[in-house]
Amino acid sequence: MHHSLKIFISLALVFSGSVAFGQNKKIDRLEMLYAQGHYKRVYRHADRLTDRPEYDYSMMPTYYKSISLFQLCQNRFWLLHRPDAIKDAEKLFLEVKRSDDGAKIFNAHMYEISWLRADLIAWAADQKRMGYQESFEEIQSLIDRLFEDVPNVDAGNTANHTDLTETNETAETTGLRGEILTVAKQQIGTPYVWAGSNPGGFDCSGFTSYVMSQNGITLPRRAADQYLSSKKLKPKEVQKGDLVFFNNGSGISHVGIVVSDKGRPLQMIHASSGSGIIITDVEKSEYWMKRLHGYGTFIN
Repeated sequence: MHHSLKIFISLALVFSGSVAFGQNKKIDRLEMLYAQGHYKRVYRHADRLTDRPEYDYSMMPTYYKSISLFQLCQNRFWLLHRPDAIKDAEKLFLEVKRSDDGAKIFNAHMYEISWLRADLIAWAADQKRMGYQESFEEIQSLIDRLFEDVPNVDAGNTANHTDLTETNETAETTGLRGEILTVAKQQIGTPYVWAGSNPGGFDCSGFTSYVMSQNGITLPRRAADQYLSSKKLKPKEVQKGDLVFFNNGSGISHVGIVVSDKGRPLQMIHASSGSGIIITDVEKSEYWMKRLHGYGTFIN
């Protein structure tokens, strides 16, 4: 009897530990869906997990419920019908942050935290450009509260504020950039297929062509032609939704879609021959930095 009880307790502790830090199929699924931009599904699944007793040991469902809710709040029409959603998301986020495992969770998911920060900063900038001053100030204050003492994997300890002085983009253009990234991230995990140009499999230029076509932009099929026909950009002008091109010594050999904001360390989503559709930190890769050729855009 005592032996059986010990086995039961041991198994419970192992399970609770794996749940707490994401080593669990249901938590892994939340992570995958979030990376693909399926925020409504993440929110629904996470909400159900918070009601299950076996997840009482873990803050992970609460974490994903919070960050997916913040993403959903950026849809103005969705938010109109849920006026308390921002407050609810903030409450959940701070609950995770202040928990015993908060630091471990944030450290293990720092790229998600960094992307959320960047998305919220871009949201604040959109409100500013559209003349919604009160909304801009509320979101900026929210960012300050959420990310106080939270390191930024993309920009060290820079301020949680956006520079609006060098952009003249319309809200429509800014929204287009967000839609391009949403479509691109939905393909994460799709395998690499030579000459592939659909969700069954992509090569590099097939991926960029597909993502842009889903947003009404027609690109040439080859990476070299995409570079030739794009509007060229200086490094300081590059932002999410633009294209980054690479040269292997014999011409343009690879293309990816920029996912980082203007002025941030360069990240791209692309079709890797070894891993399929993934996000890569270009500046941390000697391989890619040696081959970096230039930047272009098809966004007016």
